[in-house]
Amino acid sequence: MNPPAFPSPRLHFRHQPISGTLRHAMGRCALGTVLVARSDRGLCAILLDDLPDALPVQLAGIFPGTCLEPAPLHGELERVTALIDTGVCDPALDLDVGGTPFQQRVWQMLCTIPVGQTVTYTDVAQQIGAPAAVRAVASACAANVFAIAIPCHRVLRRDGLLTGYRWGIERKRAQLQRERGGD
Repeated sequence: MNPPAFPSPRLHFRHQPISGTLRHAMGRCALGTVLVARSDRGLCAILLDDLPDALPVQLAGIFPGTCLEPAPLHGELERVTALIDTGVCDPALDLDVGGTPFQQRVWQMLCTIPVGQTVTYTDVAQQIGAPAAVRAVASACAANVFAIAIPCHRVLRRDGLLTGYRWGIERKRAQLQRERGGD
């Protein structure tokens, strides 16, 4: 897999669940309300919703047993909001990424998809050397907790239809349109 010729986040893979305290902050963005959560290694989640009160509940469900602490993560919020607005990632964005080794391979490959372009689940499976694992690729996309930063929104069905986006098909459509310059 070749490294992307454009900025992408730095992925720091972990093999153990996160424990301890997670700091988080919320703000408004073009896709609704965004929550960024930070561990001691980097951002561990970027979540989207229309209902701000739902986001800390979602975060607690993703990281059970952690202590969630609101914090002023202004720099992280600014970088994520800029990413959503432009589709271009600040290379200083550090992501603390869990998941299985297979999910991590999928997510790493997704970060090589250029802004404004899309691929299919089949393409991703072939790129990571697992051509029969198309459904597993779709499941890895569904498990992604890094909205926009790990760009699963750039993955389509083989027939080109928009399907299966954790944060809603309308957000997927809007982000793809924004990235193609059709804001």
